[in-house]
Formats: sequence, structure tokens, C-alpha cells
Amino acid sequence: MASDTRRLPALRELALVAGLFLVYKVARVAADGHVDEAFGNARALWDAERWLRLPGEPAVQQAVLGWDTLVEAANSYYAYVHFPATAACLIWLYRWRPAHYRWTRNVIVLLTGGALGVHFLMPLAPPRMLTEAGMLDLGRLYGPAVYGPPETDRLANQYAAMPSLHVGWALLVAIALIAATTGRYRALWLLHPLITLLVVVATGNHYWLDALAASVLLAAAHALLRHQRPVPVAVPRPRAGTAPGRLAER
Repeated sequence: MASDTRRLPALRELALVAGLFLVYKVARVAADGHVDEAFGNARALWDAERWLRLPGEPAVQQAVLGWDTLVEAANSYYAYVHFPATAACLIWLYRWRPAHYRWTRNVIVLLTGGALGVHFLMPLAPPRMLTEAGMLDLGRLYGPAVYGPPETDRLANQYAAMPSLHVGWALLVAIALIAATTGRYRALWLLHPLITLLVVVATGNHYWLDALAASVLLAAAHALLRHQRPVPVAVPRPRAGTAPGRLAER
């Protein structure tokens, strides 16, 4: 497929993406109210992870406890990086890589819609709420906190841990930027989903399998939209007599 450099109307795209986020947040709250089921699913998931011999989430949290600055940095990453990083990626792609923007936008729509479906089908209490996990709510204890007490919080559904869209969107951003750029260090974008994974586990907001579920949904979205995948950005070739290492990075 030839790369299409035409840009879609900016206001329409802004309204579309903003509307997607708003619909997701409202529908996510509407999926709340299944507390007993959410805790039952959490215990089953916890037992499944132990059966699979996955590393215990508490070990990750214990590694950061005692380092107050590191804990606060993890809480801040969870609270403040998720939406801005995704928005910044979409804006950059819209401005400089229109074809990659359309592909990424459609993938994020499918990923988010799939995640919302899972929230309705499988409410899940996060590990910070599960007694068996023995984990602390680092956001509440150290700040900044994203959520209030679950009994009174009417702005968020805290029983929607599966899948982790923090991880899903971070991985989407990394894949999109790697595909849309040619710099020799572009693989470093993968640090964003890796840090996000460690953050969501350390803060007690997600299980390992939440991240796996998000990755599976993302892979499915990419597979469904593989026909829309734009042509990779051409890597500049060195001129005669020019060492590859002296090429300017994009």
C-alpha cells in the first residue's frame, strides 16, 4: 500500500479522539457495580498466576519500598504519563506521519473498544485491594493518588483492572513511533511500555496477566488492521564516501 501523506481535518480528528476517551471513561464507570464478582475474579486470577509460576507482584513492590522518591516517581508516572504520552504520539504522527497516524488511531479505537468489552465481561479488583496479594496502595499512601476510596469514588471504575490500558497504550505508542521513524535508537521507545509495566505492578494497580491481556488485544487489533499498515519510513542510505555513523538521525 502506498503511503498517503494527506492529513485528515484536524478538528474532526481532535473531536474523534477526545470523544473516544470520553466514551471509554463514561462506559468504564457504567461497568462498575460488580464488586463481589470482581473480587472472585481477582482471587481466581491470583491463583492462576501462581499456578503458572509467574513472579509475585509483591516482590516488585517490595523492591521500591523504602525509596520514597522512587515510589512517588512511580505514582507520578502512573498518574501523569498515560494520557499525555498517547496524545503527544498521536499529535506528532498527525503532523509528521499522516498515514501512520490513521493506522495508529484505528488500532487504538479497536484496542480500547476491546478493553471496554472485557471490563463488562470480567470485572476485576486490582492487587492493591486483594487481601491475598498482601500489597499496599502506594498511590494513597505516598501520592499522587489517582483514585479515591472505592466506596465513594464515582469518577472511576476501580474494578476494571483487566486489561491494563496503561500497558496497552504504552506498547501501542512504542510500536507506532518505531514504525514511523528511522533513528538508530528508535527501539528505545520500548522503554516506555517496560517502565509502565513495572509501574503498574509496583503500585499495586495491575497483575502481570492484565498486561498480557492488553498485549493480546493489541496484537489482535494490529492483525485486523494489517491491510492498513503504512509503508515503513525509508531509511536514508549513506552517500558514497560517507560513513554510516555520520548520517543525521531523524
